[in-house]
Amino acid sequence: MTASDSTTESVGTVVVAGVANLAIAVAKLAAGLLSGSAAMLSEAAHSVADTTTEVLLYVALRRSAHPADVRHPFGYGKESYVWAFLAALFTFVAGAGFAVTHGVTTILVHEHGGEYGVAYVVLAVSFAIEAVSLARAVRQIRAGSRRWRTTPRRFLRLTADTTVKAVFLEDSAALVGLVIAGAGLGLSHATGDELYDGLASILIGLLLLVVAIILARNNISLLVGRAVPERLHREIEGELAALPTVHRIDTLLTMQLGPDDVLVAAKVDFDDDATGADIEAAADEAERRLTGRYPQIGYVFLDPTRSTPGTDGQRARRIQERRAQGGPHRT
Repeated sequence: MTASDSTTESVGTVVVAGVANLAIAVAKLAAGLLSGSAAMLSEAAHSVADTTTEVLLYVALRRSAHPADVRHPFGYGKESYVWAFLAALFTFVAGAGFAVTHGVTTILVHEHGGEYGVAYVVLAVSFAIEAVSLARAVRQIRAGSRRWRTTPRRFLRLTADTTVKAVFLEDSAALVGLVIAGAGLGLSHATGDELYDGLASILIGLLLLVVAIILARNNISLLVGRAVPERLHREIEGELAALPTVHRIDTLLTMQLGPDDVLVAAKVDFDDDATGADIEAAADEAERRLTGRYPQIGYVFLDPTRSTPGTDGQRARRIQERRAQGGPHRT
């Protein structure tokens, strides 16, 4: 699967999730107003937040697909993380804020002014629709994990495609939120005490808060400039080290420029008898190998460098390891 195919699949996943959440939001809002349930209204706010998130993620995918230009020579890939971060903030403010506030109000007021039946029907239908949307996201995650030869769980944790991660987390949270809303609604219905409905609303808000924090942290990491996963880093290093005339890879740096765009830069110690033509040929071969095996790699830069074994090369590697571990960078 090419980077273009992956983007198209992500767009499809976002569109399906957005349409599903919009329909669910309208149904939940109507059910919440008719039943007077705080948990149902919080779930309506949850779906509104998710719908807005899908719109922002769609914008992110479209904006990040713009080709590179003079002012942005590495393209617009990182812009997708800006929009995804805004989506996480909206989930935090609109979804979590409303749910927690409304839940507290319900507990304090202890009033219920509607019927429960319509709420149960909407919860059941919403659960089925959210499950369909989640199933599409899971299929994309499994396809991505096969493409990168890793487990779905590891792919979800390390992928730079924030759209599929956002849809998966939001749909998963939506299903959990529906169960919480159903439990709170059922307990309030059985006992006549609105405390349970209010507590369910607060729990839904806290659930949204957790999702928003996870997505915000992930997007901040990518905006700062995150390296590729360690296993891929080692594979890239192995490919470069296997090139003719290459003696040693002193430093290898990588960075995610976008969901499907990776930059590779390396300081390479070539053999002492390597000519300028040999180095040029090795650089061309490095780009051919890496882009052929990993279509997501868009830029490959090699810096020929001469290092004394046991000194400069080891020092460069120590600096790289400290950077990877987040330690101090001493010179």
